[in-house]
Amino acid sequence: MRPTMILDDIEIIMLEDGSGPFFSPREEVFPATPEQWADADAFDPGARTEDGEWLLRFRCFALRRPNGRVVLVDAGIGPADAPSASWAPVPGRLPEELADAGIERDDVETVVLTHVHTDHIGWAVTGGTPYFRNARYLLQSADLPTFAFTGPLTATGQLDLLDGDARLAPGIEILATPGHTPGHQSVLVHDRLLVTGDLLVHALQLLHPTIEYAHEVDPALARTSRLAALGALGGDGILATPHLTEPFLRMPATSAL
Repeated sequence: MRPTMILDDIEIIMLEDGSGPFFSPREEVFPATPEQWADADAFDPGARTEDGEWLLRFRCFALRRPNGRVVLVDAGIGPADAPSASWAPVPGRLPEELADAGIERDDVETVVLTHVHTDHIGWAVTGGTPYFRNARYLLQSADLPTFAFTGPLTATGQLDLLDGDARLAPGIEILATPGHTPGHQSVLVHDRLLVTGDLLVHALQLLHPTIEYAHEVDPALARTSRLAALGALGGDGILATPHLTEPFLRMPATSAL
């Protein structure tokens, strides 16, 4: 059964575009101690293969509103010729996942791109045209210089740039959480569930939020954003994560916030 949560009037649906090992050893991208690795492996054993590789899920999340319209958070790894093809397990399954969840692509009224790394924008534009024909695409302006698909989205008038926090719809807010990229953003649902994007990418950064990740553009800023967002969410908060084994997680009591 597809993992889904309902908060008040909003349904949060997990959509898994793919899964596969990361392209470099996890010890090379996180400066963690053996004790911290043990904590993370106990909390999320599914994120480690038998060979010790870091196993990632590549997920998007659909927020279905009472009117049936959908906010899609991130656009996955994409088709076989997507920019992520050099390292991610393309083609992704997002179109099939949407259909299985009862979502037509034309029902998607907003696509929030948490950031512009290739495993989060794969289905944004395909074949030179926006995949979600009726959707506004929301991106923080700080990420615009490294966004490869500006042309097709601006040509159709579908790209909207943000500068900081924004209220998207009743119960849905966009939070600027920079650091992983200059314009990284996350999505907050009814002040209780945070769709994290890459605010954290491994259980290490949930249990030990000060741990840096090698692919953060500004590790100090990413750490500040992570601590602030997780701290504001509080102990009863829920995380919707693109890369951890479980798509929905309660804030762990053992987190070193």
